[in-house]
Amino acid sequence: MLVRAGARRLGPGEAGVHGRRSDMLSTWPAHSRREAVAAIRKGADVLFVSPVFPTRSHPGARTLGRVRLGLMIRGLGVPVIALGGMDARRAEGLRALGIYGWAGIDAWT
Repeated sequence: MLVRAGARRLGPGEAGVHGRRSDMLSTWPAHSRREAVAAIRKGADVLFVSPVFPTRSHPGARTLGRVRLGLMIRGLGVPVIALGGMDARRAEGLRALGIYGWAGIDAWT
């Protein structure tokens, strides 16, 4: 699935946009419960929540961890994709919290 973050269309394979309202799929970033609720009010169909764990791409960033992530996403009513220090093992450990999926960079290298 291809979701664009910029203004320029990516072509016929584009499924949605990130960070703005759309008649297609609309994904939004969220780093706190407040941001998550605001994104849903703006029309988010899916939330990308980060950073869950420490990550090389954002060294020193405050992470949510398992407990804060669970509290943040409880009852939101939209799918949540976990980002930040994710790999398959960590994602499996977060399934019980209700994450829909996960994404990563270092997990694939």
